[in-house]
Amino acid sequence: MADSADSDVDATDDTDSEWRYSIDDVGPEVADVVDETATIEPESISLEHATFVALGVLLTVGVVVTGL
Repeated sequence: MADSADSDVDATDDTDSEWRYSIDDVGPEVADVVDETATIEPESISLEHATFVALGVLLTVGVVVTGL
């Protein structure tokens, strides 16, 4: 029985293609959207984010120590 998640996949296609759609299917303008020269700059650390990271670390260490 076919899985419902795979119902839109062509079952007769024998090639194991990694890509489902080609540029021709979505349009050539999509290929120009990505800017290869743009760099990702890190932002400053906020107190809220650092607090949740520290809380997660402490919780994980507590679970590990309790499990031993």
